Amino acid sequence: MDRDTIRQLIEGQLPGCEALVEGDDGVHFSARVVASQFAGKSTLERHRMIYGALGERMGTDIHALSIKAMTPEEVNG
Repeated sequence: MDRDTIRQLIEGQLPGCEALVEGDDGVHFSARVVASQFAGKSTLERHRMIYGALGERMGTDIHALSIKAMTPEEVNG
């Protein structure tokens, strides 16, 4: 698994979001995801949305994913 694939999967499931994925060892990654869909959602709900975008790859192709999930307002505010 590579960071570009992870970015594409997240952005494909959360239209209009911006995902920045880092990680060079192929199994441990960090993601900063900015999406308007996160408005009104708890941190846990936001993380579940991202895990949902990655599906069964979590725990298999992706061993660990550190997530920072924010709305555009939280980034700019």
